Amino acid sequence: MGNLRAAILGAGFIGQAHIEAIRRLGFVDVVAVAQNGQEKAEEAARSLNVPKAYGNYMDLLQDKDIDVIHNCTPNYLHYETSKQILLHGKHLLSEKPLTLTSEEAKELYHLAKGKDLVTGINFNYRQFPMVQHLRGMVREHDLGNIRIVRGHYLQDWLLYQTDYNWRIEPEYGGRTRVIGDIGSHLFDLAQYVTGARITEVLADTSIVYPIRYKPLKGQQTFQASEQKETEPVEIKTEDYCSVLVKFDNGSRGVFTVSQVSAGNKNALELNLDGDLASGSWKQEESFRLVVGYRDKPSETVLRDPSLLKKEALPFLHYPGGHEEGWTESLKNMMQNFYDAVRSKSLISDSVASFKEGYQIMLIIDAIVKSADTGSWVKVETVS
Repeated sequence: MGNLRAAILGAGFIGQAHIEAIRRLGFVDVVAVAQNGQEKAEEAARSLNVPKAYGNYMDLLQDKDIDVIHNCTPNYLHYETSKQILLHGKHLLSEKPLTLTSEEAKELYHLAKGKDLVTGINFNYRQFPMVQHLRGMVREHDLGNIRIVRGHYLQDWLLYQTDYNWRIEPEYGGRTRVIGDIGSHLFDLAQYVTGARITEVLADTSIVYPIRYKPLKGQQTFQASEQKETEPVEIKTEDYCSVLVKFDNGSRGVFTVSQVSAGNKNALELNLDGDLASGSWKQEESFRLVVGYRDKPSETVLRDPSLLKKEALPFLHYPGGHEEGWTESLKNMMQNFYDAVRSKSLISDSVASFKEGYQIMLIIDAIVKSADTGSWVKVETVS
């Protein structure tokens, strides 16, 4: 059997990260990229050493040599491009969020159910070894009954009024920004690790800068702005959100997301407080997990094959002290996704499903409604 063949729609920051991770597998070839316009596509293909370039993704979908497509386009394109990918019979790994609205997510979920295709969403924080270890601790009741779930996802790349990106604009990034862009990761991680579902929310949001200054020439995500020519733009998406949550197992929680918190580059953190112990994991220190107790000193568990639960072992690849991080989480994502494509078997539950992506969109709906009304809002359940 020959190598699987993959194509990337959108060759920006995350698309390039997908390509790097795919190539590390050894049994998948990246054979094509698509960008908006043939000239841009050819430029991306040259710089990334990819043989085929498509200026229109619909032409790429006609290519019978392609088995799998990665949807790394901007958020506003997720729905239509993913729909077309499924209709053309290609396996699909989509970036998050699944779509801009729950109605679109529902349609993709039902469409995917009717296809004999492997589908998934890149909630890659599930793929860290210490996350898998913490999940195993929950399953084996090492922390006791989980009472409180606390977490945050903080960044500072939009700290200044002159910081700007397409994600800020609702027509491209969606009606929410930090809630959908990074909050979706946090909500997914909390539900995945605890095995509990968020059922009710009470949210508060803030637009720190009602006016931002947009560079006249676009730039990539996380790229510092050095342009002097700008124009003022009214901002309609939130820079910050805190949300109280209730889970279906009776536990409570609080999450905070922000893109204007100085000194935080990609500070995703999850804390679980059980009635026996607590467990805390930080993405920026992903090699360690802190377990806290009332009546004895806290323990720090390091990413070491000899120390972790057996379900975490497939997610680490090097001896203790040889640290693995964000790029390895992407590699693990690709490994688990492509193993299912290659073997035509059930996909690992570490890869978020379209059903789970749809459920995240329903959580976002409830958070937006709660922020607007100032009241608790129940989250609908995917049937």
